[in-house]
Amino acid sequence: MTWLRRKDKHESIPSFEQQRTEVIASMGAQLRTLRLEQDLSLEKVAILTKISPRLLQAIEEGDLTELPEPVYTQGLIRQFADAIGLNGTEFSRTFPTQMNSVSQKSGGKMKSTSQLRPTHLYVLYVFLIFCSVCGLSELLNTATLKASHSQDNQKAQKEPIEPQVTQNQNAQLVQAVNKLPDTTIEPQQVQIVVTLKEKSWMKVVADGKVQYEGELPQGTQRTWIAQGQLTVRAGNAGGVLVSVNKQQAKQLGKPGTVKEVTIAANTRS
Repeated sequence: MTWLRRKDKHESIPSFEQQRTEVIASMGAQLRTLRLEQDLSLEKVAILTKISPRLLQAIEEGDLTELPEPVYTQGLIRQFADAIGLNGTEFSRTFPTQMNSVSQKSGGKMKSTSQLRPTHLYVLYVFLIFCSVCGLSELLNTATLKASHSQDNQKAQKEPIEPQVTQNQNAQLVQAVNKLPDTTIEPQQVQIVVTLKEKSWMKVVADGKVQYEGELPQGTQRTWIAQGQLTVRAGNAGGVLVSVNKQQAKQLGKPGTVKEVTIAANTRS
């Protein structure tokens, strides 16, 4: 019976979503109280923060269903707190954005029960030896392939093949070349130019690699190029202008909303 009771205590720990809901409810109540004490309306705060009244109201009411992803919600809370005189960075830091952040704030109750034992160390030692042998084998194979490729290139350079072209064939070749259009084939790539009318959180991924993630101030202009595709995500889509391949810049989305777009390189035949 004692073991069953202890198990029930562990199962009563609130989930990540429950804890995040409790935190946003408490923070929203504090922000609403301070706003009313300063006789500020939601519309006035919306003008100061460039955040829509709908999102501000959702923060005050702790309605996570109306709010974007946790990292963007944390940014909205920071702007809201700054607008009513708080230290937005310190205030918004208590809002959890990841599972590990909630676990760290739970008072250190979750402790690691696994410890390294001699058996574990032996398995780790064998694994390291295996990885070292595989890496050395791969390195030797690569060096052998490079040496073979270099020898083939040297043989090809020593024995050039001179094609025999008759005068008639040469004239036909010149005519065919003259008929080709005077254009250059550019490699397949995509280029975007991002201009910020208002400050916004941005994330740019080029060919699967994160090129930038953070907040850009108003007036910033940045250019990114990718060979395959570019993905742009903005926390304040209404304040971001995007120009694709030197075309006319367009607004990414509505003000105060999170928007993500993916642009792929044009396929040329």
